[in-house]
Amino acid sequence: MKLKNKIQNSMTLVVMTTLLIAYVITTFVVYRQTLDLMENEIHQEADYIKTAIEETGESYLKEMDDVRRTTRVTLIARDGIVLYDSGENAIERENHKNRPEIKAAEKSGIGQDIRESKTMQKEMFYYAVRLSDGSVLRVSKSMDSVFRTAMNILPLMGLIAFCMIVFAYFLSRWQVGRLIHPINTLDLETPLDNEIYEELTPLLQRIDQQNKQKDLVAQMRKEFSANVSHELKTPLTSISGYAEIMKDGLVRPEDMKGFSERIYYEAKRLITLVEDIIKLSRLDEGVVEVEKEEVDLYDLTREICSRLASNASARHVHIEMTGEPVMFRGVHQVLDEMLYNIIENAIKYNKENGSVSVWVGTTLQGKKVIVQDTGIGIPKDEVERIFERFYRVDKSHSKETGGTGLGLSIVKHGALMHDIKIHVDSEVGKGTRMELTFAEKKGSAQ
Repeated sequence: MKLKNKIQNSMTLVVMTTLLIAYVITTFVVYRQTLDLMENEIHQEADYIKTAIEETGESYLKEMDDVRRTTRVTLIARDGIVLYDSGENAIERENHKNRPEIKAAEKSGIGQDIRESKTMQKEMFYYAVRLSDGSVLRVSKSMDSVFRTAMNILPLMGLIAFCMIVFAYFLSRWQVGRLIHPINTLDLETPLDNEIYEELTPLLQRIDQQNKQKDLVAQMRKEFSANVSHELKTPLTSISGYAEIMKDGLVRPEDMKGFSERIYYEAKRLITLVEDIIKLSRLDEGVVEVEKEEVDLYDLTREICSRLASNASARHVHIEMTGEPVMFRGVHQVLDEMLYNIIENAIKYNKENGSVSVWVGTTLQGKKVIVQDTGIGIPKDEVERIFERFYRVDKSHSKETGGTGLGLSIVKHGALMHDIKIHVDSEVGKGTRMELTFAEKKGSAQ
């Protein structure tokens, strides 16, 4: 259902409900007022008749037979026998001594009751007053006039209700149109510049944040595309150049091996770059297998150190692994890539005869993996940038080691996926300490 129709229907329903409540209240008020008026009228009439009877006797009742039409007058003796009745049935045979209004009049001087008359077959209002001789004068009127007066307002109220509903329908359409118009004309490109209802401010702020995030992502994608083009172009240009020289026969036989090695090296670097780009794209799009399992960080790190032992040996870097078994629930593949990239960087950017120490264990802050090296270090003003894509502290050294500049970006994505905090301490010329704190969430989904 459209918001406009929903608001319009709600307003119409409110008007109809209000009118219904107003009718019920009005009917009740009219009923009570009519009843009060009739009660006062009967009381006054009874007082007049009582005074007349006290002055002239019972003969007054017979003289007034032709005058009274809507009021029924009954005179009851002290023993309950009906002495006079102005109703169609001149004298009822039934004794009235036990009638509620009669008993109350004998006791306190006056009494009244509302009930259906057996002789009149109508609901009647009875008022009784005791005379000086002990007999009781009772005056009664039909309640039909009260209900009729109350119900007479129904057609008028119905007409008013119909007019009000029609008026409310068109008024609500106009009012809803005015309310919805500012929403329909919102400028979502610059949501905070709209002058609109205060209640929509949180929504507009969220839209503005999303717009900024989209712009940021678009800018990052643009920069990423430019960087990818540049990074891919470099090895491809090198491969193409060497291959062209070899194709034209400009390479001496003794240099053929060197040219082949150059092509092989650049091709290998290109493959590594493409693989890292694919990994990052999968992490960005959330298509990485996210089924979590219990992973022993100590065993995983030790296995990674074994895989990188030949790299470390080739660069004359010593690796030392210490710690204790630590279980963490996470995605094995992503954790493997994170730790591999960190330890590989510690080896790549180390000094000749340097060292890399890896520790895995549990501390008061949580489960940790700490990788410390004696490498070239990172300037303090560049520590925050090392996780950016294609960012390199030492570009010349990166080319020598075949780095793609994407390793720590993969680490950052993996950390976000697992809620892992990364802390980096580094000093140029002395080395880098990278600390990963694994804060496993309670009740995390498997």
